[in-house]
Amino acid sequence: MKKEELLTTNLLDLSKTDYSLLFKGTNYPWEAIPRINSMFRELTSRLGPDYNRIKDGVYVHKSVTVLKSVYLGRNIIIGRDADIRNSAFIRENVIIGDDCVLGNSCEAKNVIMFNNSQAPHFNYLGDCILGYKAHIGAGVVMSNLKLDKNLINVTCEDGKIETGLKKFGGVIGDNAEVGCNSVINPGTIIGRGALVYPLSSVRGCINPNTIYKSENEQINRN
Repeated sequence: MKKEELLTTNLLDLSKTDYSLLFKGTNYPWEAIPRINSMFRELTSRLGPDYNRIKDGVYVHKSVTVLKSVYLGRNIIIGRDADIRNSAFIRENVIIGDDCVLGNSCEAKNVIMFNNSQAPHFNYLGDCILGYKAHIGAGVVMSNLKLDKNLINVTCEDGKIETGLKKFGGVIGDNAEVGCNSVINPGTIIGRGALVYPLSSVRGCINPNTIYKSENEQINRN
């Protein structure tokens, strides 16, 4: 993928989230992640009467049942008909859209989940974005910190983009699928409609509508 393909509107359908305000004026979607904290009060001021403030900094749609085993930190919004399963660990700065799934024993921090996205089983979501109908299989890890602790760059066909972020897990584009027990390395971008084989270790940028079998074996779905 080239830098132009990574622009916010080329990766994500902003009509599929009620929180498009986070992306206003961004060039690249990861610029929205730090805004969850700084814009949280403005986001919650726009919520309708169907949202309950169940504790300080946590707003949950009245259609959602939050089990006692779920940990809720701060700056959290959970949308209509979301499925939050047993022992989910929702730390801070997490926006969960309508009809999303955050499954059993999943951990999330600094995350934006577009409507209908799913992280159903034993997933770690760190400083990342899941697009509309994006789905990650059991055990998928969105790794958000480089081993050398340096700032994260996104590597494209036509060069690198400096994110300025020390922690950034990546972006899973609309309708993309990631197979079980894969690791999405820091700064990885998976294009719309891509399929990633189970047990993959993925870094860099995966083109839209690509089947990723390994770094050296990627084929077009069409």
